[in-house]
Amino acid sequence: MNTLSAEAAWEQCLEIIQDNISYQKYKSWFEPIDPVKLEDNTLTIQVPSQFWYEWLEEHYYGMLRSTLAKVLGKDGKLEYSVVLEKSDNETDNRSVNLPQRPTPPDNNQNQDMSGYSEYSPGKIENPFVIPGIQKTKIDSNLNSNYVFERYIEGDCNRLARSAAMAIAENPGSNSFNPFFIYGGTGLGKTHLIQSIGNKAKQEHGDELAVLYISSESFTNEFVQAIRNNRASEFTMFYRQIDVLIVDDIQFFSGKEKTQEEFFHIFNALHQDGKQIILSSDRAPREIPDIEERLISRFGWGLSADLQIPEYETRYAILERKANDNGIELSHEVLEFIAHNFKSNVRDLEGAIIKLLAFASLQHVDEIEPQMAKQVLRDMIKESHTTVSIEQIQNYVCDYFEIDTNKVREKTRKQEIVEARQIAMYLSKQFTDSSLKTIGLHFGGRDHSTVIHAISTVEERMQTTAKQKRMVDELYQKIEMATL
Repeated sequence: MNTLSAEAAWEQCLEIIQDNISYQKYKSWFEPIDPVKLEDNTLTIQVPSQFWYEWLEEHYYGMLRSTLAKVLGKDGKLEYSVVLEKSDNETDNRSVNLPQRPTPPDNNQNQDMSGYSEYSPGKIENPFVIPGIQKTKIDSNLNSNYVFERYIEGDCNRLARSAAMAIAENPGSNSFNPFFIYGGTGLGKTHLIQSIGNKAKQEHGDELAVLYISSESFTNEFVQAIRNNRASEFTMFYRQIDVLIVDDIQFFSGKEKTQEEFFHIFNALHQDGKQIILSSDRAPREIPDIEERLISRFGWGLSADLQIPEYETRYAILERKANDNGIELSHEVLEFIAHNFKSNVRDLEGAIIKLLAFASLQHVDEIEPQMAKQVLRDMIKESHTTVSIEQIQNYVCDYFEIDTNKVREKTRKQEIVEARQIAMYLSKQFTDSSLKTIGLHFGGRDHSTVIHAISTVEERMQTTAKQKRMVDELYQKIEMATL
């Protein structure tokens, strides 16, 4: 008759388990378990949720069975006490017997742990399934077209692309964790971060759990989990991801509960050496209404920005897009598009698609330059009548020969302050953005700061010839670029 207590028996089990799985997995899945009782050679352990029970059954059944045989003998059994969450915050315990499975003839109860794999999908059927949470194989949500081979490298994205390649080859085991990519609309952020996921799966196979999700979808899933009293299951699902890719992180702005949940998931993944990849339309500290503790963690790894592609990169992108779509364009046509669509990659793709549609509908074999100008006339007009605040910042900072990020930082260097004020003034002249929006693009400054900058520039233009000349030159430069 076994005289062990439940605590002593489980302690012996943990000693064996620790020797056969990684420290991170042990901390995540076994340390939170509490022994409840040991009666009739059956050890009862308490797990935090149904999902926890499901996960142990899916991934550690063989190891647990072998461990129980070593500690309690061949007749030893395991029983779970699953904590069920209720809406009134009370808990109820339910015992679920560990499903039994015939032992293969060539195995014996004293075999070592090497006969079992931590990840063993499909070996057993669980008595219940949690829809949308319990998964043997995670759907990565990746677009197979977003790969590095189709991502044109240029000066505008070289750092980000090089870091992305390094991460894909060795996710989690690098100093770029988290990897934060930011840049304006249509510059290829989604393509690049999904390329990491596709490359990582290609390099490491299906055993690597990769998930791409937009911040909006993450928020919606979290809200649903709370409504259905499944918040703990939501958390455990995300904690099993090896490479988590979250797009458009700026949409977490103002969502306090979502930020808190993501903060805890971020900490758990980072501590376990999992790779985190984030994208945003602006630098971390420029995102409004984001908790400081999250902003701090976003800075733990590498932040890389994507700039507006230069002419050579735009030309190369057009060549690739044309070839991918089976349309042959002359050098003159490619040159015309590259010179007239400067703001982002998405506009270049739109131009190619419109030419492709025209050629197909009109049964045209070759598109002449004059034809391209006619077909793209409306798009060029639209492209030329808009300019972004980011572009204005680039023009001003190029003029002053300073890093664009400097005008977004909290520095009082006279040269930076002057450039920032002029950029704010020109942003008001060339865009329909509100004072608040302009301020957000300059490091989250409020509208009163923008008003002060505009009035300062206007006053200096009236009293200082040098100031008027600088602003006029920049104004003409931006105006010419939008014609």
